[in-house]
Amino acid sequence: MRFLRSACVLTCLAVLALSSTRSQAQAALLLEEPFGFYGFINPVGHDSMYFERICAETPIKLRRCGPGEMGAVIARYEGIGGYDWLAVPLVPYLYAVEYPSEVPARITPELLVKMREKYRQAHLLSLGDHLFAGHILNTGGVQLLGASYKRRIYAFRFATTAAQDDALIAQLNSGPNRTHYDMVVRNCADYTRLLLNFYFPHTFHHSIFPDAGMTTPKQIASQFVRYAHQHPETELTVFEIPEIPGIHHKLSANRSVAESFVTNGYAIPLLLVSPYITGGFLADFAIQSCFRVTPRHPQVLGPGNLSILTAPTLTALAGSKQNPDSAGIQAPGAAVKGTSENAEPVTTNLGLGEIKATHE
Repeated sequence: MRFLRSACVLTCLAVLALSSTRSQAQAALLLEEPFGFYGFINPVGHDSMYFERICAETPIKLRRCGPGEMGAVIARYEGIGGYDWLAVPLVPYLYAVEYPSEVPARITPELLVKMREKYRQAHLLSLGDHLFAGHILNTGGVQLLGASYKRRIYAFRFATTAAQDDALIAQLNSGPNRTHYDMVVRNCADYTRLLLNFYFPHTFHHSIFPDAGMTTPKQIASQFVRYAHQHPETELTVFEIPEIPGIHHKLSANRSVAESFVTNGYAIPLLLVSPYITGGFLADFAIQSCFRVTPRHPQVLGPGNLSILTAPTLTALAGSKQNPDSAGIQAPGAAVKGTSENAEPVTTNLGLGEIKATHE
């Protein structure tokens, strides 16, 4: 009888432990490098947010994910169906297919067009017949599918709670979703800033310096890394999702506004207009260039080991720790400790220790 009682207690403890682990899920800031002509003239890149527990019932309606689903990417875009934000499942967002096993080893422009159209016909007809129309400065609906065929992406991963994710689902589903896109004050990075502040209140903001009052993807990533240095409990982990080879793009690292002015030569004509403003950009550039946002050797994720992005974190396994200054719904931090058949075990917090310490 005593043996049976002990076995019952151990079973209950195991169930509670598993329930605690399942209560945690992952989210990640996706810092996407610029590419192409627009990426050359305005090399700040793009921002989006990935959520393991949040799935897209439609591109404009969210729900809790079911078993086997890998979550969705949510971001603000310019001129897609008139919506302020859209949600796309993770694998189609990265690779324009429904399953990782369908990702080609190499891509061609013709194949990419076919893959995007196939997925559009199956899942995105509600956004209109001309979803993928675009031009040289606005690539239109192609932004929604196959991001990894055109740029390298860095994922800054952290953990979230069920209460937080449910609250975000309710807020986005019930709130207005009409675009008022503005490159300066309501761009993709501004929307990412709002989503991150939902999980880490009063942490992400814009200011005159850096970026002349704009919010840029690099700026948000920089603030996140600085926050993680000051709050080790976040256990922020950075991954690299490389570009699938085949279509050559001129890629460059994400830059701040000041870096864009200096490296692209815009500062030269600006110097003739206002040496004081130019001096401010140069000072901003010097300060920001001293801070490294991404680690030197992050773990690389691809179609074969993408599930590492959703692996349980230390906080999920050992009991989560609430974020400070909570308004009642706060997320713990995160670290990835997982393995894959195609990757070496992750045994350390990737990259933050070696960081010296900013759109479309």
